[in-house]
Amino acid sequence: MGIYVQTSYRSLNKKGEELCGDKVRIVRRGGTMIAVLADGLGSGVKANILATLTSQILSTMIYEGASVREAVETIAKTLPVCSVRKLAYSTFSVLEISENGDGYLAEFDNPFCFYLRNGEQQEFRPEYNEYSGRGVYETHFKAEPGDIITLVSDGVIWAGVGDNMNFGWTWDSVLQWLQNAAALELPAPQLTVALSDAVNDLYHHRPGDDSTVLVAEVMAEKPVSLLAGPPENKAMDAQMVRDFMASEGRKAVCGGTSANIVARELGRQITTSLDYIDKDVPPIGHIQGIDLCTEGVLTLNKALEILGRLIDRPPDDAAIERLERKDGAALLARLMYEDCTRLKMFIGSAINPAHSDPAIQSELSMKLHLLDKLSAAMEKMGKHVEKIYY
Repeated sequence: MGIYVQTSYRSLNKKGEELCGDKVRIVRRGGTMIAVLADGLGSGVKANILATLTSQILSTMIYEGASVREAVETIAKTLPVCSVRKLAYSTFSVLEISENGDGYLAEFDNPFCFYLRNGEQQEFRPEYNEYSGRGVYETHFKAEPGDIITLVSDGVIWAGVGDNMNFGWTWDSVLQWLQNAAALELPAPQLTVALSDAVNDLYHHRPGDDSTVLVAEVMAEKPVSLLAGPPENKAMDAQMVRDFMASEGRKAVCGGTSANIVARELGRQITTSLDYIDKDVPPIGHIQGIDLCTEGVLTLNKALEILGRLIDRPPDDAAIERLERKDGAALLARLMYEDCTRLKMFIGSAINPAHSDPAIQSELSMKLHLLDKLSAAMEKMGKHVEKIYY
């Protein structure tokens, strides 16, 4: 069993700037996660360009197997040093964690990372190396499930300067905040939003500098099995349910027909919730031994909308609030986003010959399309997906 790294980030633009001078880029190579946080010199368009180029070069070269030394030397030859202030084009942090827990951290002039294990900051002994005149601190470590790694740009540790506090937050202030938050066991997206909101509050919502928070949460593998759609051949009902129940991890069933098949083959009853938490999402059902039982097409579509607000852009308060609701779509999205690292899908055929009604055939076809979209969303997050058709 390997590990999975859940990532989330959020940036605040310096007041008056349309573009952020910080840039985060996250790429995945097999079971390895690579995250880069670059902070461009200054602010606005110039800083954004510098940070974007730095993050792109670093992430792409490391993804292709280059060392940080090779990547930094490439950046040094590509991007200039400020002729006035003699400062580097962009500071950066690079975090790489493989599925077996091998971790690597490279830091150049960004605040040192916060690495919490059981609520305590881990003490690293980084090696200092100079590459093309850039002093880089490099650390190798072994990540464990439950570890929370937070990278920030310097706007975070200066929040409140000359306003709420004479000298602003310090690195130790952020560490204390994170240690207090650790007791709440917030998932990565909620922790990211909470810390970013705290920084914004200290700036009175007029940030004096670009401020970025990047959180990486190390998770043990969490398998989930999902059954949706009736088999093309009714004779396969029993086999599909047997395979589904024999699979690992938590279990979800999507669709009324699917739920009836599962209940019948298991000899159990379906009870339906009478609570319409969201008028646009049908209520959930309950079957003994099944962790989540939802309606099909409408719920899948809404769940994908929720996931899209989390994986296609940095989360905001509204996206987190939607994820935390109790309707079927939110419960399914949260199961996929927070509690699943490997998804095994048991999928009935798109068109069942037993259904001659074109409307039913259309719904079954739409469900297969939505399941493909769900599979793509999970893979985009770096999660393994296996699909079995019946």
